Amino acid sequence: MSRPVVSRIGARFAALQAEGRAGLVTFVTAGDPDLETSAKILAGLPKAGADLIELGMPFSDPMADGPSIQAAGYRALQAGTTLRKVLMMAAAFRAGDADTPLILMGYFNPIYSYGVDRFAADAVKAGVDGVIVVDLPPEVDAELREPAVAAGLEVIRLATPTTDSARLPRVLEGAGGFLYYVAVAGVTGTKRAAIGDIAAAVARLKTATSLPVAVGFGIRDPESAAAVARHADASVVGSAIVDRIAWGLDANGRPGPALVDEVLGFVGSLAAGVRDARVQAQ
Repeated sequence: MSRPVVSRIGARFAALQAEGRAGLVTFVTAGDPDLETSAKILAGLPKAGADLIELGMPFSDPMADGPSIQAAGYRALQAGTTLRKVLMMAAAFRAGDADTPLILMGYFNPIYSYGVDRFAADAVKAGVDGVIVVDLPPEVDAELREPAVAAGLEVIRLATPTTDSARLPRVLEGAGGFLYYVAVAGVTGTKRAAIGDIAAAVARLKTATSLPVAVGFGIRDPESAAAVARHADASVVGSAIVDRIAWGLDANGRPGPALVDEVLGFVGSLAAGVRDARVQAQ
């Protein structure tokens, strides 16, 4: 698949800026709770209001993730999800949606096992726009970043509350797409940061980069998504969506008939909060 002249990520953030609003970035784990249900959720996210999508590559040792996403990864692996199947899911999504940015998020081990060059080429062919690898810091990510960038895949970097002014330039060097600000120290889905701290952090980051700044970790409802959207370029929600998937499973771990609609309905409520955030702040 040929790449767009302007990246989908760049085009989407430019459109959001023109609309005068922040975006909603949603995270789901590919293959959770099974490949068929996961594909239905993924396909429905843009209509539900997701502006960008992070698709998790399940891994057996997700050290940066809290209980919710760990459980999602386990369900996906039990359902037979592999990196090859994740890429197939991405390709199927892209066949039905030419515009919504799709970012793969996960850990380096599956990519390394798949083959870095092969991964970069196959991800671009599948219509993937970017990659976030949470256990590959910028000091050692050349093994992935160089073939990824050469193939047309944007490498999105993470900043945290402990990323000081001495290290920030290294984080930003070679970064693409947007800067993902992890608002709390620790694993996903377990803490919330004070909105004042988030606002100050976003303001500091914006003095150092022209990349959009998306904020994630600890955003669990429309109200907190809206609060972040008043300051950041996007609110990122993962664990709260994954929890909705888990709540829709029966005692045997099978998806109930309303699961997809309930998950997408929740995403719709998040999107409404984000879309109205800056209007309400005026």
